[in-house]
Amino acid sequence: MTDLFWPGDERAGDLFTERAWLSAMVAVEQAWADSLAGAGIAPAAADLSGLVGADDLPGLARAAEGGGNPVIALVRLLRERADGPGAAWVHRGLTSQDVVDTALVLCARDTVAQVRAELRRQAGHLAGLADAHRNTVMAGRTLTQHAVPTTFGLKAAGWLGGVLDAADALDRLRFPVQVGGAAGTLAAVVDLARARGAADPVAAATDLAAATARRLGLEPAPPWHTSRGTVTALGDALVACTDAWGRLAADVATLSRPEIAEVAEPAADGRGGSSTMPHKRNPVLSVLVRRAALAAPPLASTLHLASALAVDERPDGAWHAEWAALRTLARRTAVAASQTGELLAGLRVDADRMAATAEGAREGLAAEARAVAAFAGAGTEPAEGTAGAADALVDAVLVRADRFMETDT
Repeated sequence: MTDLFWPGDERAGDLFTERAWLSAMVAVEQAWADSLAGAGIAPAAADLSGLVGADDLPGLARAAEGGGNPVIALVRLLRERADGPGAAWVHRGLTSQDVVDTALVLCARDTVAQVRAELRRQAGHLAGLADAHRNTVMAGRTLTQHAVPTTFGLKAAGWLGGVLDAADALDRLRFPVQVGGAAGTLAAVVDLARARGAADPVAAATDLAAATARRLGLEPAPPWHTSRGTVTALGDALVACTDAWGRLAADVATLSRPEIAEVAEPAADGRGGSSTMPHKRNPVLSVLVRRAALAAPPLASTLHLASALAVDERPDGAWHAEWAALRTLARRTAVAASQTGELLAGLRVDADRMAATAEGAREGLAAEARAVAAFAGAGTEPAEGTAGAADALVDAVLVRADRFMETDT
């Protein structure tokens, strides 16, 4: 998949594409059909594999306007194309929202898995930078001006802390099934179970929802059709990632300015050039990562607004606004994850340039140390040129990074 409006979109591969969402919806229908048959409610489960595919997407998209979602037309196709007695049982007891929401969760789970793998690689690169440059002194800057000495190792450790925070946010996510029927009461499933002679139709209905979750590898959960915390949590966690990368990319873009030139992006053929200025080596990866960080929060805010306006037992427009917002946010996060990983893997650090800049600004960088020495009293020598507890602070972040890496082995 490519997108001229979002350079690099192909890095997200098939994550959260129309085809992926269609496959996820069919997977939900298959898991439900299998559960119905397994419980003895349906006489058999139709085999839905291969019944719909990419060629059906244009027609499904057009038909979706008629009902406001793609499930109605999808179910019609599946029932028409399935063989055997199970065909008529496709989707029985479900509603469109069950299929849409659970399929969104499946797509989100795949995206989160890929992003988390990228975070792990980023953490490895950043831990290496932090350790290798723990003694690389550079000028600390606050409000764009020289402040006090710091180290590039501590700066990298700060970036690493943000990446670890993002990973923590992803690890807190839940991926629950959404099965509630027409209004979240499971009424149709209870009626079907009763008609088939179930001793406890209510228990049979809840067991069906749990069995479907197990088949999909999702968490069993009560219907959450108008409680949209699952979706807003996904959005928030993805934004936590782009926040961390945006901060990192902003630093790299600033430090790569020719008048600073303390770091540089990895070189690659055809990257960073200009259509008119042959001398340019633009920090394109940083630019594109910052783009994602700027665009992500409004998408998450759409999810929160939709959650706040979720009315009745199925929202009239708020629910519909989530799908594209979550898809776009997820794909863009996956793209930024890949770009950030490439940036860190080849980041070039000019320790000599950092040292020269710090030495040239030594008088100003030591101003705080002199002030502290004067305040502390006679006989106290100013510790000019030191970076305080930077080394210990780097160690603390590296310990945390080691724990993170160990959990994934």
